[in-house]
Amino acid sequence: MSNENEVKKCCCGGNASQMAQLDAILAKYQGVQGALIPVLQEAQNAYGYLSKEVVECIAKKMGIPVSQVYGVITFYSQFHLNPRGKNIIRVCQGTACHVRGGKAILQALEDQLHISAGQTTPDLKFTLETVACIGACGLAPVMMINDDTHGRLTTDILPEILAKY
Repeated sequence: MSNENEVKKCCCGGNASQMAQLDAILAKYQGVQGALIPVLQEAQNAYGYLSKEVVECIAKKMGIPVSQVYGVITFYSQFHLNPRGKNIIRVCQGTACHVRGGKAILQALEDQLHISAGQTTPDLKFTLETVACIGACGLAPVMMINDDTHGRLTTDILPEILAKY
């Protein structure tokens, strides 16, 4: 028998407000064929990433095997299973950037942030990623932080750029 004062917990490990948010997302797509991707997109927007608990809750409530949900999540690069930083750093590793020192830029960022590509700083301030091409080859080497493009990079200007974020 539960206590009336007990806070109702969400299957995603959150509070009643978070549970209501996930329930609202799921209700919006109830009975809609092929709704898994939009449900995952909205859940990720709501929570910032797709935790194990959220994935299991979505699978359960949509009547889909957890393995199938994980199959979709791991197939599409837009989905994330771990918390991401407030600022997403994308370092170009395309041909022009590689030739002009993109690898050194990436190494310097890894050293300064104390993380490797694909990881997030413990304070959730930065997530560091590599991309095949940003499309600004004339500015090589290039990185983007969120929607800001930074080109003609050198390792010595990276601390100044990071300080803005």
